[in-house]
Amino acid sequence: MFRSMTSFARARGTVGGKDITVEIKSVNNRFFDCSVRISRLYTFLEDKIRQYLQSRGIVRGKIDVSVNVDMLEQEGVEICLDTAYTKSYLDALYKLRDTFELKDDISVMRVAANKDIFSLRKPEDDLEKDWNDIKEILDEAIPQFIKRREIEGENLYRNICEKIENIKGYVAEISENSDDDINGYAKKLEDRIVKFLNDNSVNIDEQRILTEVAIFADKVAIDEELVRLSSHFDAFYEIAESGEPAGRKLDFLVQEMNREINTIGSKASNADTAHLVVNVKNELEKIMEHIQNIE
Repeated sequence: MFRSMTSFARARGTVGGKDITVEIKSVNNRFFDCSVRISRLYTFLEDKIRQYLQSRGIVRGKIDVSVNVDMLEQEGVEICLDTAYTKSYLDALYKLRDTFELKDDISVMRVAANKDIFSLRKPEDDLEKDWNDIKEILDEAIPQFIKRREIEGENLYRNICEKIENIKGYVAEISENSDDDINGYAKKLEDRIVKFLNDNSVNIDEQRILTEVAIFADKVAIDEELVRLSSHFDAFYEIAESGEPAGRKLDFLVQEMNREINTIGSKASNADTAHLVVNVKNELEKIMEHIQNIE
């Protein structure tokens, strides 16, 4: 089953004296790029959250995780003043006042509005508990997030399958045209040579005609390209049904399909085949757009 790289999920709950809200959203990206925004007291959990998402099978996409924690119980939490930072901050304020002769309205409450002067400390033995509390809400958000990816991925899968079947139909017509081109060329060549030789009272060299037809057939032969395309179609369904992340593999596979159809187009000797090649390339371009959003 395909998974889209676009998704969103939100979960909220009260755990261990904390009101925790988790939001996860993502868009497409070639790699796993995860940004975590979390309350300063819990920044030590950023890497753990990233690793946990990967362990749950989220391997690609630009992912933004927001974790908001409001303490309902403040036991064990100590608010500390960053004295060095506060002194530097006040010195800057005094310099600003004196340099520009501003009104001195520096007060405790105005200085305290800068939250960077404070830090929070928690007992070391609470760290594992903090992770388990946040993980409990993550475990509510992640299944929603993955489910939305799967639903969107299923829609992409159906759409791509329709286009693959359209391409197979076009390729079947191209194959028929190729056989007709060779047979038609043989007949046209024979008619032209017969007319020329009859007009000039010269005997027909059947072997020469066969040689010319063989040369033409070799130039326009697309058997190898058709066989490889058929193999690529089979590979598409194998990859799609493997249950593994498929985006990168399908990206490469569609490039190979495009390469084969370009070769066929370069050998096309009639307008109908050229038109069919354009149709195939148009469908492949749409498939490629969809694949960019598959995990």
